[in-house]
Amino acid sequence: MPKARRLNLDAIETSLRAVQADFGPINATLDTPRDPLINAVLERMLQGYQLVDDYLAAGVDLFAPGSSSLLLELNVRVLCGLDAAVRAECASQIEATKQQFYAKGDGGVESLVTWVRGLNGAPVRRRAASTYIHILSQPQLFIEGNHRTGSLVMSWILANAGKPPFVLSVENAKAYFDPSALVKSSRKHTLRMLLERPKLVKRFADLLKDDAEKIHLNGH
Repeated sequence: MPKARRLNLDAIETSLRAVQADFGPINATLDTPRDPLINAVLERMLQGYQLVDDYLAAGVDLFAPGSSSLLLELNVRVLCGLDAAVRAECASQIEATKQQFYAKGDGGVESLVTWVRGLNGAPVRRRAASTYIHILSQPQLFIEGNHRTGSLVMSWILANAGKPPFVLSVENAKAYFDPSALVKSSRKHTLRMLLERPKLVKRFADLLKDDAEKIHLNGH
């Protein structure tokens, strides 16, 4: 298996700030408009990438037994950041998210881990794409922040296999957001999803391949 690669956090920040600066024109092209990329959201997303990089440095397997709390922390990080006062304000939301995350059924972490294990042997970009779709489709893994957390999970899967992470850019925003909106409106294990999933997986896998910016890896 290829060696895990560390992230170039400065290059990731540059890409996200370019999206923030150009978000109005980007939003005008989307089939389903998104909320603006405000500073608080951007900063917490960067903290999420820092955590992904910490996991890569530590050799963490996000889907190994006992690692579920690390996966949950990615969501807490993008929603609440690191500030203790903000986290205190988020306490009830964090608890509600934890209840949903650990619940039995299609939307919980147990279902996700089972799904990911079933992807063993698949090409890494297809694994990342399929995992993202499972997180984002209904019922969702988290109460809020599934897009952002899902993109971080994709980034961990990719970088853990030596591939560039997924980073939102001016160039890939529409190709990421439009199919994401389709996934978000779909339910897991329905006939519609059964029929649409292969096309959606290919669409995201192609996006990850086409946008494989090596600059987002250290030592590229």
